[in-house]
Amino acid sequence: METVRIPQERIAVLIGAGGKMKRMIAKRAGVRLRVDEEGAVELTSKDPYHEFRAKDIVKAIGRGFSPEDALRLTGDDYYLRVIDLKLIMGSEKARERQKARIIGENGKAKRMIEECSGAIVSVYGNTVSLIGLLDEVELAATAIDKLLEGRSHSAVYTLLQKGRHKMKEERIAHMWEPAPRESND
Repeated sequence: METVRIPQERIAVLIGAGGKMKRMIAKRAGVRLRVDEEGAVELTSKDPYHEFRAKDIVKAIGRGFSPEDALRLTGDDYYLRVIDLKLIMGSEKARERQKARIIGENGKAKRMIEECSGAIVSVYGNTVSLIGLLDEVELAATAIDKLLEGRSHSAVYTLLQKGRHKMKEERIAHMWEPAPRESND
């Protein structure tokens, strides 16, 4: 059994109207969910891997993602990464300033990170969280790290565009790799 704590204001999102979302998550992740009014979510399954994946889904909803976005984590190739700003910045004022830099004016920086990396970004509470394929999450996390270091938005946008171009090239090259030949031994 795994237990995850989520903010109380995210419980309704996890459960959904009439329990619909909770049932969908349980079915897609292969687990049973028990949610208490404090925000503790118990996950049980006969398969520990299912508990592990469901834990990330619940954690993602708790970090501000929609259930639909969080359910991407049922795919084996998708990852959740949570960056805890409390570990990086001491003061609340500094964290608020950095969250504003990550979001950008009218959401431009966040949108650019998502469009170039392919990862989904959620800025919630004291965290910045990412869902995507491994290379997408890594590119988005690198961009966020650079913003947290104080790099200019234009420098980060350039990094993102180069990273996106490199990811596309690698994916195309991977598609065209010849299949391994079978030996006739």
